[in-house]
This record gives sequence, C-alpha cells and structure tokens, in this order.
Amino acid sequence: MATAKPLSHAPAAPAEALLTLEGVHTHIGAYHILHGVDLVVPRGQLTMLLGRNGAGKTTTLRTIMGLWQASQGRVVFKGEDITRQHTPHIAGLNIAYVPETMGIFADLTVKENMLLAARSAKRASQMDEARLQWIFKLFPAVEKFWNHPAGKLSGGQKQMLAVSRAIVEPRDLLIIDEPSKGLAPVMINNMIDAFQQLKASGVTILLVEQNIHFAKRLGDQVAVMDNGQVVHAGSMQALAGNEELQQSLLGLAL
Repeated sequence: MATAKPLSHAPAAPAEALLTLEGVHTHIGAYHILHGVDLVVPRGQLTMLLGRNGAGKTTTLRTIMGLWQASQGRVVFKGEDITRQHTPHIAGLNIAYVPETMGIFADLTVKENMLLAARSAKRASQMDEARLQWIFKLFPAVEKFWNHPAGKLSGGQKQMLAVSRAIVEPRDLLIIDEPSKGLAPVMINNMIDAFQQLKASGVTILLVEQNIHFAKRLGDQVAVMDNGQVVHAGSMQALAGNEELQQSLLGLAL
C-alpha cells in the first residue's frame, strides 16, 4: 500500500516591487552618508524604515526624491530608473513626500496649502469634493481649521495637514518621515487609524518612524538601517516577535 505523501503548499508569490534601491551611495559634501543601501518597497504594503538616529533613514528618503543625488547605485520606481532625475520629475510620477519638517506654508490658510498640492485644481472649488470629504473624516482638524492660517495650528494638526496635502490627489507612493514625532499619544492613535485606512485603500507607503508602537501596529515589511546600510529586511511581524533580534538591531524591545 502506497504511503500518502504530505500535501505541499507552494510559497506565496512575493509582492511586486514598486520601488527598489540597489547599492545606493550618497555623499553630502565631504561626508559619505549612505554606503550601498539595498531596499525593496512592495506595492500595496506599508514598509517601515527603522534605525537609530544618524543611521541614514532621512538621507535615504531625500535621495529617493532627488533632493540629494546618489553618487553610486540605482533608484528604480515602477521600472523606471529615476536615480539622476530631478525632484519635480520624481514628484510628477505620483510620489508624495512629507519631510520631517512637514513643509507647511505657515502664512497660507489650510485651504490654500491643500490647493497648492492639488495639481489638477486652480481654485478650491475644483478640488475633488469626494476625496476632500474622505480626508476630512481621516483628519477632522483639516476641515475645522480650513480657513485658518496653517502657522496657527498645533504640531499634531500641522502633521495632519502635511499628510492630507500629500493625499489630496491619488498617489502611487507616499514617503513620510517620522509622522508621529512630537505628537501626544491621542494624536498618535489618530494618525495610526488614518494610516490603517490609507493602507486599506491600497496606497503604497514608505515610512520612517522612531515610535515602535506605531511601527508595530502599522508595518507590513520592515528594513532596519545602521551606519548608512540596510542591515535587516523582512516582515514587521517577524521582527516584532523576536526580542533578541530587536535588541541587536535597535537596542530595544518592541
């Protein structure tokens, strides 16, 4: 009698890469900041970029956006090599970038800040009303202070405006640098809820974050940087469940 063979299950196909960095080096003046960064951002997922201060996370984001030029290696988005492209071209590929400084125009109203980001609209009445209502549900403060100067908002409200501005039109990729920095716990929870809804809508997100609670709740994939290189890449769930690995990579436990 033949012995029954165990059922074999083929591994799930890896998600398609939307953005790839291959051996990227970046110099800023005399300083060699990135030392061969390899990074894959899968389409439709939220990838966390973690690491100690000074590891090269913000430099990686700025290099992707062309704000600093890679001195070696390749940055590929949707199959196009964008390594030598200028920032306006990169933004025109439907990539939105929210820097750590948020980049809010303090003297303009919330509405005017949003209108500047809505490239298809010349006046507020031309902005996508359905999309605005969706944003208002994610970030009620944006609607509440619609006609107020952006400079008068609190830090958390400014961060909400910065993210709202990035999604005022559909984007293929959101790149966001430390969205929870300086926020009160209640604001952090609101931001987590908003990003969970963004993930559910199918947006691909690359997020630099220091708040480990934030990272653990949101991340699908994770890359950990140290000394200008990615020293670990894998699932966020696997890292969150391995305290020894957390200690060795980050010096802390999730």
